[in-house]
Amino acid sequence: MNELIRRQLTLFIPKMDAINIEYIRHRYNPVQRKLIDSHVTLCREDEISDPERVMLNLEILEAKRITIPFGQVRRFDNESGVLIPARSENLDFHSLRRKILAGIIISPRHLEPHITLMHPRNSTCTDEIFNDIKKTTFPSVITFDQISLIEQINGGPWRILASYNLS
Repeated sequence: MNELIRRQLTLFIPKMDAINIEYIRHRYNPVQRKLIDSHVTLCREDEISDPERVMLNLEILEAKRITIPFGQVRRFDNESGVLIPARSENLDFHSLRRKILAGIIISPRHLEPHITLMHPRNSTCTDEIFNDIKKTTFPSVITFDQISLIEQINGGPWRILASYNLS
C-alpha cells in the first residue's frame, strides 16, 4: 500500500496568541483541530519539490522573526470555511518564502498568509456560527520566531519533523 505523505513549512501560532483561535477551532472544527494546531502555512507541499534543498536553505537561513498583522474574520469557499486574513503587504513573509525556496522556484507564487478557523474539508460555517465567531477577539498582530517542517501521513495528524529558529 502506498502511503500519502504531505510536507509543509508552517509558522505555528504562539500559545498565548492562540487561546481564542484554538477555542473557536475546538468548538466549530474539532476534526481539523485534532489534525494540526493553529498556524500560518509558509510553504505548501507542491513548493517543497526538492526537500534536500529546502533543508539546506533553512539551515543557512539568516532571517529575523516576522510579524504579521491580521484583519477581520471572513468566510471563504462558498462561505463554508472561515479564516483570519493577514493585512498589509507582508513583505517579510514573502521575503522569507523567497529565501527558503531559492534554487527551487525562481518566482514563488504570491501566498496570502492567513489562519484557518474552519476548514471546509471537515466543517461547515452557518450564519449563526459566523456571527458567534465575529464576536470573538483575535490577535491583530502575531510575531513568529520559528519555522516548522511538518508531515502528514495518510490524512492523519500532522507532526513536526524539524524546527528552525528565526533570530
